[in-house]
Amino acid sequence: MSDQQIIITVSGVDKVGIVAKVSAVLAKFEVNIEDIKQTLMQGHFVMFMLCNIEKSSYSFKEIKEALTQTGEELGMEIWVQRKEIFDNMHNI
Repeated sequence: MSDQQIIITVSGVDKVGIVAKVSAVLAKFEVNIEDIKQTLMQGHFVMFMLCNIEKSSYSFKEIKEALTQTGEELGMEIWVQRKEIFDNMHNI
C-alpha cells in the first residue's frame, strides 16, 4: 500500500488559510489525508501530511504539480514524495 501513499511537507511563514488551501487541492485531486501533523515555531509554519492517492483519478505527477503551484501561490515550500522513497531516504 505504501506505493499509493505520499508524504507532503509544507514550510514557510505562518499565515491564515494554509491548511485550507492545501486541503482543498487534495480534495479536488481526490487525495485522502490519512495523517497530519503541524507546528508553529517562532512564526514558521511546518506541516507534514501522509496521504493516499489510490482512489485518485489523477497521476502522482499531476498531484505534485498542483501542490507545487499552490506552494508558489502561498509563498511557501511544498515538497511531495512517494512514501516508499521518503522511507528509503531516511533508512540510509
